[in-house]
Amino acid sequence: MIELLMEICLADRPDACARHLLPGPCVEQRALDWVAARPGLTLRDSSCDPAGLSALPVTEVAPGVFVHEGRQELASPENAGDEANIGFVIGEEAVAVIDAGGSRQVAEGLHAAIRARTELPIRWLVLTHMHPDHTFGTEFFREAGAQVIGHARLPNALANRAESYTEAAERTMGPLIARAAAIVPPEETVAETRDLDLGGRVLRLEAWPTAHTDNDLTVRDLATDTWFMGDLVFDRQTPSMDGSVLGWLDLLGDLSGQPAARIVPGHGAAALPWPEGADATRGYFSALVEETRESLASGESLGAAAPRLGKDLRGDWLLFDAFNARNATAIYRELEWE
Repeated sequence: MIELLMEICLADRPDACARHLLPGPCVEQRALDWVAARPGLTLRDSSCDPAGLSALPVTEVAPGVFVHEGRQELASPENAGDEANIGFVIGEEAVAVIDAGGSRQVAEGLHAAIRARTELPIRWLVLTHMHPDHTFGTEFFREAGAQVIGHARLPNALANRAESYTEAAERTMGPLIARAAAIVPPEETVAETRDLDLGGRVLRLEAWPTAHTDNDLTVRDLATDTWFMGDLVFDRQTPSMDGSVLGWLDLLGDLSGQPAARIVPGHGAAALPWPEGADATRGYFSALVEETRESLASGESLGAAAPRLGKDLRGDWLLFDAFNARNATAIYRELEWE
């Protein structure tokens, strides 16, 4: 397929440039309009390129179900926000993408991986929750024709955080990467369940009460019993909490009673067995809850408790120092009201 390939640069740094794909007809005016809507960027060149951009590596975890393993790193210019596990499912008539990645570059790489396997239309993009490592590439898939779907509380969550997420992207990845993406709300939301028919296979979307966030949504491919859990499950990388620790533990307990052939965690391995794949996440938070309750019972202040809570778990998790103290603070504040 011939696509429109753009080379964009920072207006104040013409040496800082990147190539981007604009899905759809190869018409130069589309590139001019795209850049005009993004202050601080200029268009150096555009061309019709059948090759597009390099594809992300993906693993076929079940027939027709593909997962890209994000890097277990913090966002940076070098990784362009490629932190989260994202994937796609191919049916007989259409494709659904699960999470868009942490930048336009990541989304374009996943798109190339899809096009290496099928020319079927990308009909849906399902967002499992609000965090930018899962959502910052959304605009690209909407341009590619996907209908964006998320939890009923996702629009408000994104609206309330759009400014801070954009500022964080500029700070961690740099303006060239950050300004090529945009916070995009879903066009359709799910309050309970919703089935997507890809032709010959159905994806079941389920919205959950507050756990990792207040807008967690899972995606289950009924044909292969593969369950995309989003960030309800972490593998090897320290979990991050932006919701309720008690709600998260309760939900994982409830979900563990539902069998599945495999799950796709939000970070870590492309697939894990179920329910044991969630054991590490449950164990981490259970330990923090127990320690925090002991701290509260002893009258320890938040300032004294937060730096030490969970420290014995440090050797079990990647990026521990980036996330654990923040988790400990949030859990202390939640449990002090018990």
